[in-house]
Amino acid sequence: PSVPRLSCALTKPPYLPSVRRMCAGKLPGTKGPRASRTHKTFPIQGSTSSTPARQSKSEVFNPPAEPLDLKPSTASDLKWTSLGIGHTELTLDLTLPTGQSFRWRKTGDDCYTGVIGQRIVSLRQTAAEVAYMVHNSEALGSDAAEDRLALDDYFNLSYSLEDFYAHFRARDPRFNDISPYFQGARMLRQDPVECLFSFICSSNNHISRIHGMVNKLCSYGTRLGTLAVNETEPPQDFYAFPTLTQLAVASDEALRTAGFGYRSKFIVGSVEMLLAKEGGGESWLLGLREAPYQEACAGLVTLLGVGPKVASCVALFSLDKHAAIPVDTHVWQIAIRDYTPELAGTSLTPKKMAAVESTIGERFGPF
Repeated sequence: PSVPRLSCALTKPPYLPSVRRMCAGKLPGTKGPRASRTHKTFPIQGSTSSTPARQSKSEVFNPPAEPLDLKPSTASDLKWTSLGIGHTELTLDLTLPTGQSFRWRKTGDDCYTGVIGQRIVSLRQTAAEVAYMVHNSEALGSDAAEDRLALDDYFNLSYSLEDFYAHFRARDPRFNDISPYFQGARMLRQDPVECLFSFICSSNNHISRIHGMVNKLCSYGTRLGTLAVNETEPPQDFYAFPTLTQLAVASDEALRTAGFGYRSKFIVGSVEMLLAKEGGGESWLLGLREAPYQEACAGLVTLLGVGPKVASCVALFSLDKHAAIPVDTHVWQIAIRDYTPELAGTSLTPKKMAAVESTIGERFGPF
């Protein structure tokens, strides 16, 4: 209750229509031509590649002076727009709820709703394609082209997952056998601030509890609007992930009271360290996208609550370090079984993590 928030003008009915009701409707959007998006060419073994940085104006969100006003819509006003890709390029069930991001909720059959930057987004998987809907474009003053760029960036759609899978199948017999069962598992390109503090919350934790913690952190951010996610629950508020300045309001005591435990001091301490960075913490984190992988990880582990595994997660899911392989106990077991049997019976250490990354990297390549 003590946390200052920007208010939203849409605070009472009528709300935006239920996401579950929209997901049940017919997809009216026009399928976008796949030729309009150019996939990056898959690099050969040992080559290097770089990903263009986002436009600077969208990196750091400055909350508007006036509250964002989400105008209520009717179901007929809302249109699904096709991403122009099918399940082999993106399967929502294998991408959104699997521990990369903690901002998504399943709101219908094959439908998810969450936040990308300042956009409240619903996504729906059909047999033929993936479609999306941005609920607050008008309030943000963004057009369809800007919304599409945000989706393309978030889902790394400049890369062809089908090409990667073909390469992986050729390199690894086991992947060849099991890949038909998890097509479309795609790595996200998240905002580094959001990704960093989400994975600080992940220490000795499970996905559902991390979701809860991240939602509590988001209450320090800018309120984007209210949306009914289904017919049986009351409408919910949606927030942008807080900027470092907004997150600095959170105290160790308040976070502990909210159930963050020992992670509270890591969040508060890392916010303070980032705000002290020359040029600002957001810019420093974004600059790590241009640094080599090991250098980026070396910078991340200087922050409180960030060890080698968390650093690897942040590097992979937000800093364009596609060669990163976060090694937790599950990946460790798979590695021993399939790729590094010589490590059986040993303990997982930073040195062993590096050995697993190296071995699997040699097998599959730089992605």
